[in-house]
Amino acid sequence: MVTAAQHLPHATPRAPRVPRATAVRHLGPNWYAAVMGTAIVGTAGAALPLHVPGLRTACAAMWALSLALLLTVLAARALHWRYHRDQARAHLLDPAAAPFYGCLSMGLLAVGAGAMVVGRDWIGLRGAVALDGVLFTAGTVIGLAAAVAVPYLMAVRHRIEPGQASPVWLLPVVAPMVSAAVGPLLVPHLPPGQPRATLLLACFAMFGLSLLATLVMLPVIFARLITGGPLPLALTPALFLVLGPLGQSTTAVGKFADAAPGAVPAPYREGFGVLAVLYGVPVMGFALLWLAFAAAYVVRARRHGMGFSMTWWAFTFPVGTCVTGAESLAGRTGLLGYDWLAVGLYVLLVAAWGTAALYTARGLVSGELLAAPGRAPVEPRPTTARTT
Repeated sequence: MVTAAQHLPHATPRAPRVPRATAVRHLGPNWYAAVMGTAIVGTAGAALPLHVPGLRTACAAMWALSLALLLTVLAARALHWRYHRDQARAHLLDPAAAPFYGCLSMGLLAVGAGAMVVGRDWIGLRGAVALDGVLFTAGTVIGLAAAVAVPYLMAVRHRIEPGQASPVWLLPVVAPMVSAAVGPLLVPHLPPGQPRATLLLACFAMFGLSLLATLVMLPVIFARLITGGPLPLALTPALFLVLGPLGQSTTAVGKFADAAPGAVPAPYREGFGVLAVLYGVPVMGFALLWLAFAAAYVVRARRHGMGFSMTWWAFTFPVGTCVTGAESLAGRTGLLGYDWLAVGLYVLLVAAWGTAALYTARGLVSGELLAAPGRAPVEPRPTTARTT
């Protein structure tokens, strides 16, 4: 067979063709954390007790960016499963990677919630309800499946040593808590009566199962920190993941109280309002304690040479849930302290998102983040030999 190059007198031979979809071979489910972290910037910013010109437009733009990221990562992960199924299965059998399948659920849920909060400014209320309905349903089904399947694999298939306990283990069991927090946004758009009450109480049930699963996991993780010493440097940012169930559960009880008046009878709607404060206040207090604890660990890790990795996205979504939790408490209690707490945490969230996004973009351009572990495609550095 004669090629076009053979007809040209000075044609240069083509380089060997790179196998299709090679770039996504090592792209794991942890990449959905970037979707979550981007979506929460828009959602949390929209409810701040500030009237900053252009803030809501910026929040809507962040939501649109999160939607674009979600579609991109979904497409890349589809290629990953299509062309690198062996690697995808290896992720499921890896106790360090499998918990990140919870991020797929939370990415879908975060973008859906963003559509209801700020995306409706651009796509209309009907479009936002339709989009959130699809993403909430898919995210909830995937999240419940991950909450069962990943712990099952950890117990039956994975080989885990006592010193390997990690905050990453919380990811699959926290996913139903995200469903619990964002589901009430759809309650007013359902027909009155059974449909509204069913969705609200289903969200409350997911709140309970996620909370109890977290209470089972958290002592194991804390015991690992106390008895096993500091986490590996690259894993240290994962300590911020503990903030996720704390902030998200505080947000959830506030959303229950908001949706209850049109969904459940009088005794229960007042009860949800009481629960929002009596649960949210002490849990937010513990969240601030853990934030200080985790921040001290991160400062120590930075001093010991911790560099950028995708775990830095743990600084975004969990902090964002604390912002929404503080906003909920501010609305329920009327205390200015929670307003200022929400603003302060949001500033931290934006700084964390900007840092993680910048380093991720650099890693994508250089190819390091998509390279095989331990074989990043960097140019050879000049070396010097020591003579005596």
